[in-house]
Amino acid sequence: MADQSVFRITKELSDLQKNSDLSLAVACRDIDVRNVKALIIGPHETPYEFGFFEFAFKFNKDYPRKSPNVLALTTNGGRCRFNPNIYSNGRVCLSILGTWRGERGEEWSAAQGLESILISIQSLMSGNPYENEPGFEDANEPSDKKHQKEYVEKIRHETLRISVIQRLEEYLGLDGDGTIPSQSASKETYDIDMDTMDDDTTAPFEPFKDLCKRRFLWYYDSYLATIQRGKDEVKDGQPFARMPFEGSSNTMEGKFNYSELERRLRNIKKALEVEAEMWAAEGHTAKGKESTVAVNLQRQFEQVVESFKRTDKPHNVELEDKNPFVWILTYFGKPMTNLDGGLFRIKISFSPRFPEEQPRINFETRIFHHRIAADGTPCYFSPLSRREDAKSHIEAVIDALEEEQPPYDPRTIINPEAFKLYWGSSDDRKVYNRRLRRSVQQSME
Repeated sequence: MADQSVFRITKELSDLQKNSDLSLAVACRDIDVRNVKALIIGPHETPYEFGFFEFAFKFNKDYPRKSPNVLALTTNGGRCRFNPNIYSNGRVCLSILGTWRGERGEEWSAAQGLESILISIQSLMSGNPYENEPGFEDANEPSDKKHQKEYVEKIRHETLRISVIQRLEEYLGLDGDGTIPSQSASKETYDIDMDTMDDDTTAPFEPFKDLCKRRFLWYYDSYLATIQRGKDEVKDGQPFARMPFEGSSNTMEGKFNYSELERRLRNIKKALEVEAEMWAAEGHTAKGKESTVAVNLQRQFEQVVESFKRTDKPHNVELEDKNPFVWILTYFGKPMTNLDGGLFRIKISFSPRFPEEQPRINFETRIFHHRIAADGTPCYFSPLSRREDAKSHIEAVIDALEEEQPPYDPRTIINPEAFKLYWGSSDDRKVYNRRLRRSVQQSME
């Protein structure tokens, strides 16, 4: 039975990791598949939008006959209740988990699994979570409408403050006031990580650190838009309203301060830019020491150069300052498309811990595109099975740029203005195409 449960968990993890769902991620230590961490990225057009919510799963030997134990970890140290069904102590109330009495047929069954639990939790993150509280599903009194609005407002604020800003500040080692640490201090941190990464099993297990950093760059403009919306709705210093169902030890208390959140958000963005610049400096050192990563990237670079020579794609790639950790890709727009005639310089920065840390890619030549952020960050998908293949990242970026019939997916909103025009009316699409063509023409000037 134990072997069967381990086999089942391993398969579910593998299936989820191959899944293209951009809002779910799972991971475990190789030696312990029964303890799984999961990340849910908050759904679009909800107060949880693009927040990073982490959960711990503990599978017992009776799985899948019995459901796993689930604990919410994004609670601000047990001080924040993010949903009527997600308590500040981490308890997740769902009938399929046996933590809430459900209707007949809603109980756990062996046909369910990790993905179905994650989707059930994600469904709690709705546009009106107030209705998740039993007895408040059909609340239509004026006082309820007021509470619904106030509940959404404070969840939106705390999603940004706790699940995004606080998490990224911890990842980046930012000081309590949000200031960027000195480069020497950051370098020391990196050296410790590199020396202990392979053999220090006592280090905290943080499998989503790199993912959250890259997604932060995807959603940065959306976070700023959320802040502007918050400033229009509430005043800094205004206290959160307590909901009727919130108890003294199971609540979400605090005050609004979007101006402070904006300052911290911008500091995180700067810190991520500094981090990528430091990779280049570390790369020079690693190249001098002929580290395994440096040798690997140099070899991959040479292979990509030869590959471009052998194909009909007239792209070019070179190293910046002969550093194998910084590649400069020159992309020539695809003929007979809106990109035709464009000439774009794209910088690819690799970490000395590649592929554990994935590359940061930036269009240094401005382009108006629904899959390219205003700051040049591209939204692309590199297959998990090829994450150590540098060429796959280049191909994925080009595919995103040239894709003629992309599926509508709000999880790819990286340039809100371009996305809205691209998926708007026929007139909106015409405006989008004109602005894209204009940016292509300007790329040659």
